[in-house]
Amino acid sequence: METTHITALQTKHAGLERRISEEMARPVPDMAVLSQLKRHKLRIKEALSQPH
Repeated sequence: METTHITALQTKHAGLERRISEEMARPVPDMAVLSQLKRHKLRIKEALSQPH
């Protein structure tokens, strides 16, 4: 995998982590949004763990 692609995935992963934290900090987190964000984050994590 290209370094730029890996960097882009890492940036997206960090952004999703931030969005999940922000949603969790709300008085009433939207569980559907959290679930979607977590699934997307997991797909990125899996892509990053693939052999290069």
